Amino acid sequence: MTRAPVVRGLGVISGWGRGTAALPEDARAAAAGRPVLSLGRLARDGDAWRRTTREGLIAVAAVEAALDDAGAGPGAIAGARTALVYVTAAAYGASNRRFIEGRGGSIHFAETAPAIVPAEVAIALGVCGPYAILLGGPPTTLRAIHHAAVLLESGACDRALVLAVEIFEECADLYARAGRLTAHPLVEAAACLWLEPGRGTLHLEPGPPRRPNAALRKRLGETFSVEPLAALDFWRQSPTRGTLELAARWRGQSTRLLWTGAMMPLAEAV
Repeated sequence: MTRAPVVRGLGVISGWGRGTAALPEDARAAAAGRPVLSLGRLARDGDAWRRTTREGLIAVAAVEAALDDAGAGPGAIAGARTALVYVTAAAYGASNRRFIEGRGGSIHFAETAPAIVPAEVAIALGVCGPYAILLGGPPTTLRAIHHAAVLLESGACDRALVLAVEIFEECADLYARAGRLTAHPLVEAAACLWLEPGRGTLHLEPGPPRRPNAALRKRLGETFSVEPLAALDFWRQSPTRGTLELAARWRGQSTRLLWTGAMMPLAEAV
C-alpha cells in the first residue's frame, strides 16, 4: 500500500479533439472505415520546433493541456523538484522505422528513440527532476502512476508528471498486418497527469477489472497506454466518485489500481 497522490491537473488530447468531451458515442462508426485517427503535426511558432519530432510536439501539447486544466503556467512545473514518468507502447515506432529504412530523421542511434519525447518536454518546459521511461500498454500506465506515487512519498520530488503518448500514422501498414492483435480504429492520443502529495491510499494489484472499460473503449477507440488516463478523466467528471479503480488489460496482462483521495482538495491533501 502506497500513500496516494492527489490530481492537480490532467490534459488529454486525441485524434478526436481535446479532452474526453470531444469523443464520439461510437468510435468505430465515427471513424467511417479509417484505420487510424491522426493528430497530424501540431503547428508551433519558432525555428526551435522545426526539428522536433511529431510525437515530441504532441507530448508538449499534452503537458500544456494539464497546465491549462490546473490553471497554471509552465513555471509551476519547471525545475529539479518535478519528476517525469513517460510511458508508451508505440510512440517510438515512427523514429525506429525511419532509422531502419534509412529515410533520415533526427535520430542517429535507434536505441535512444524512447528518450526523445521526455527530452522534448524537459527542454520546452524546464522539467529536470527524476525521470523514468516505461514501455508498454495500459497496465504499464498504471505502474507509471504507482511509480510516481512512490517518488512523491519518498520525497524525491514535490510534483510528478505521468505522460503517455501514442502515435500510429507512420506505422499504419504494420498495424494492418497485425490484424486481430489491435483493435480499430487506432486513435493517436496523449495525456499528462500532474500529481502532488496526498493523503489517500494507492494499491496496485494483478487481476481483471471489476468494472470493464468496454464503454470507454467504444467511445475512445484503441489508444494503448493513454486509455487509463482517459478513464481517469471520465471518472473525475462523475458526480459520485468514491474509490477510483483504474483497470487495464493488454497482451495477456490484467492490472488494476485502487486509489482513494485522488480528487482531494490540495489544501486538505498536504
